[in-house]
Amino acid sequence: MANISLSTTLSFYIARKFLLWFGGVLLAVFGVIFLAETIELLRRSADEALGLGWAFRMAMLKTPYTAQEVLPFTVLASGMGAYWQLTRSNELVVARASGVSVWQFLMPTLALVLVIGAVRVMAIDPVAAAMMARFEHFEARDLGDETRLAAASVNGLWLRQSGPQGQSIIHALRVVPEDRTLQQVMVLNYGADDGFVARIDAASARLEHGFWWLNDVRISGRDGPGRHEPDYRFATTLSFDQIADSFASARSLSFWDLPRYIEVLEQTGLSARPHRLQLHRLMATPLLLCAMVLLAATFALRPQRRGGTALLIGTGTLSGFLLYFLSDIVFALGLNSSIPLELAAWTPAGVSTMLGTAMLLHLEDG
Repeated sequence: MANISLSTTLSFYIARKFLLWFGGVLLAVFGVIFLAETIELLRRSADEALGLGWAFRMAMLKTPYTAQEVLPFTVLASGMGAYWQLTRSNELVVARASGVSVWQFLMPTLALVLVIGAVRVMAIDPVAAAMMARFEHFEARDLGDETRLAAASVNGLWLRQSGPQGQSIIHALRVVPEDRTLQQVMVLNYGADDGFVARIDAASARLEHGFWWLNDVRISGRDGPGRHEPDYRFATTLSFDQIADSFASARSLSFWDLPRYIEVLEQTGLSARPHRLQLHRLMATPLLLCAMVLLAATFALRPQRRGGTALLIGTGTLSGFLLYFLSDIVFALGLNSSIPLELAAWTPAGVSTMLGTAMLLHLEDG
């Protein structure tokens, strides 16, 4: 029988079924994540006696971002549930018998998840990133973790370090990570009473074990004229890894902020690979969600009379967890420069799409 076009009524019916399942699964996932985050925060804050209210507030700040991370598997579970229900009630069996192909009744769901993916990236992600940034701030403040030591701007790099004699603010126009060197350096020293002590200007500063080695130095104090030194040692407790890890994390920056922050980091000579990977992951989100729909249909469209439906659905769920772990491995390879960054970010979405398409072609055409 020749294929016929899918009616608008049936298209909206299938999309509504998926949307109902998606809403239910998303609420369940959100609840599980919120409970798990609350328990973990209570464990971490046991020594600080911050209380259940604090853990609830912190979990609420972090849960939206975590829920976004598992959104592909929410779509997979929702698609499997919706298509399994439609197949179990023989609605899709009748539709396919009337000449509607699998690709036609997948189109409403694919269009819907494309919209969900776009909204997730462009509208929800900025909110979740802002909440994650607040979470990281409160986590550092309340749990005594190390606060941010460095910040990148269009004017260069800013560092802050503390010591028994007071604090120091370090500014550099550019960083050379290979040599652990800062170029065009200015250091502002403050005493224990936060009073200004001295300003140090240097052509470069190399981070050694326990001190900065400054070259071509001019030191200006509060009293008297400045003096010039060919080199100068400036004590520090910082390591280069601490500096690199203290910039704004990729997860605390929204889709709209990431391109500019990447540009700023690269202008200062620092690596922006985690941020660039996050940007490409966000751009790949709509394609990945469509791939989850294709995989869901593969595992849920088997006619009930053939049996083995529970096994297929279990296999689909297992494939989702397997995809999650393999994605982490691929992302780690991208961060370590073992494979190109763009390839690492787009591989899970691309491979899942090709696999789902191939399996559906076999299911539909044998």
